[in-house]
Amino acid sequence: MKRILITSAIPYINGIKHLGNLVGSQLPADLFARYHRARGNEVLFLCATDEHGTPAELAAAKAGKPVEEYCADMHAVQAKIAEGFRLSFDHFGRSSSAQNKELTQYFAGCLADQGLIAEVDEQQVYSHADGRFLPDRYIEGTCPNCGYDKARGDQCENCTKQLEPTDLIEPRSAVSGSTDLEVRNTRHLYLRQSSLRQELSDWIAQKTDWPVLTTSIAKKWLNDGDGLQDRGITRDLDWGVPVRRGNAPWPGMEGKVFYVWFDAPIEYIASAREWVDAGKGDDWQRWWRTDKGAEDVRYVQFMGKDNVPFHTLSFPATILGSREPWKLVDYIKSFNYLNYDGGQFSTSQGRGIFMDQALEILPPDYWRWWLLSHAPETSDSEFTWDNFQADVNKDLADVLGNFVSRVTKFCRSKFGETVPEGGGYGPRETALIADLQNRLESYQTHMEAVEVRKSAAELRAIWALGNEYLQAAEPWAVYKTNPEEAATIIRLSLNLIGLYGQISAPFIPDAAQTLRQAMGQTDPLWPEDLNQALTRCAVGDAFNVPENLFGKITDEQRNEWSQRFSGTRP
Repeated sequence: MKRILITSAIPYINGIKHLGNLVGSQLPADLFARYHRARGNEVLFLCATDEHGTPAELAAAKAGKPVEEYCADMHAVQAKIAEGFRLSFDHFGRSSSAQNKELTQYFAGCLADQGLIAEVDEQQVYSHADGRFLPDRYIEGTCPNCGYDKARGDQCENCTKQLEPTDLIEPRSAVSGSTDLEVRNTRHLYLRQSSLRQELSDWIAQKTDWPVLTTSIAKKWLNDGDGLQDRGITRDLDWGVPVRRGNAPWPGMEGKVFYVWFDAPIEYIASAREWVDAGKGDDWQRWWRTDKGAEDVRYVQFMGKDNVPFHTLSFPATILGSREPWKLVDYIKSFNYLNYDGGQFSTSQGRGIFMDQALEILPPDYWRWWLLSHAPETSDSEFTWDNFQADVNKDLADVLGNFVSRVTKFCRSKFGETVPEGGGYGPRETALIADLQNRLESYQTHMEAVEVRKSAAELRAIWALGNEYLQAAEPWAVYKTNPEEAATIIRLSLNLIGLYGQISAPFIPDAAQTLRQAMGQTDPLWPEDLNQALTRCAVGDAFNVPENLFGKITDEQRNEWSQRFSGTRP
């Protein structure tokens, strides 16, 4: 049994996320977690809400709530939506937790003890219109590298280049839009990442199995210009983790908080402590400390490409720089962007389909299947309503749903709602089982390698084998002259439905459960032995007919939804 630690990039608290966010982190992480649980491995799947910093403050002000109340309310909303998409977190934590506060202050103290924290007088942008210092990400302007006109003061999300606010062309406040900005002096703590550059470079060089997208972004940040730069870890804000050196005050840092990028990834560790404190687990350190048993853990992170620099460099710098035996990530699965109907999904601009809206119009399996089977792994991909309708109808309704319906309804009409006996298998059945074995092994190989689209393609091919077998065997025609042979065909086909219920669960958990229950299988066992799996529905076992496993999306529905989501969310 393997031990797999899984984290997905933690979403900001300020609002409900769109489908691009979902497919870029949480959904493929859930796929991976469900697969490994089904294979009998020990899994800890963690996520949380990222609650600190100006985004939370501004969103709370807009909602007319104290920031603590707003964050608590939105955490509950995001947790409910995650449940709606069947995201199987072992714990969904909060970066504002007491556990994260303590750990963030602890790591800062460790880094200071190692000489990796510097106090720096810096020039920071103050907005007269807003009456406050502006965090880097709340200053917008034109990127000097690629010309993108909505680049933020910390990073351009278009080209991923790391920026400082003073790098921007024609900077403005993202809060008020004001250009009445002034640069003022303030003192902050910096993580001396540059002194860890070679150590980080050597560590990344060992990760030869990482996706090209991940390593290319990491190496770009390491080598661009003057290389990896020291980075501020504190800000002049009210809402966040107060700056302390472990349990001690930090002279000169009174009234400041740690920058959200510093405390947010530490929440991965803190969420494991929350998990234990909530009574869900008994030992968080065996997952996170290599001196406490985590040396045999495989740690896999999932994120969009905009989050790669912080997870390949800054968070590892925190872990390495502490000089304590904390678990480092083993594999980072990063994704490109999912675009929406000719443009970009955008939370800030309210463009696209958001997670709550998606669940209002269709059950989660429809979205899970389409998003995962079109995951933007090697390049950006695009959601269009035409493609969504065509692919869902073809894969879920015509291939999987149609097979289940034809087999169960034919059996009910000719043999009743129990598995018929028939005879032994012939060459056609032997060939089918051989094809299934090859496809299943390929499916498992792709899942182990975190190749999402290839996994989906293999699963779809396994579903298609059932239809191809049924079309070739023609039990409805055979029944007229040889009912026993028809019964053999149907017995195997019913077992195929049970098999589909087992192996489809990581992608479409609700439908998979329906299939298993229809075949009288209450446990989601993985078919480690295919021949045995294809005999689980024994002669005489009862089954039921799932009614309309997947309804087709009509042209009228497609047109209505396309029009409804053509603008921006209020």
